[in-house]
Amino acid sequence: MAKSKPSKKKTSSDGLKAADSANGAGEMPSFETALERLETSVSRLEEGEMPLEEALELFESGVKLSRQCQSTLEDAERRVEILVADRDSVAGGGETVAFASDASDEIDDSEIEE
Repeated sequence: MAKSKPSKKKTSSDGLKAADSANGAGEMPSFETALERLETSVSRLEEGEMPLEEALELFESGVKLSRQCQSTLEDAERRVEILVADRDSVAGGGETVAFASDASDEIDDSEIEE
């Protein structure tokens, strides 16, 4: 009689790992995909209906996705600042205006040169 292997319950982190491996070895998902996965992870963690180990794995995956999203946003902001600086230097301005990160950092219209 052949021994059967114990079946392993498929977890949400298995699904994330499968999606990551389908993306290619070492290849990071797009910003949109990472953000969608992060939102799904947060929703599942908020439900609180999973074993502790699975929740920890999902949390760890969420932290990695969060860091990736933050890094992607920071890179995009730097690119925009460079483009604005290039535009200003061509126009003779030379001064860059950083992006407002939230409503409290908004630029007053009087601060914008025309």
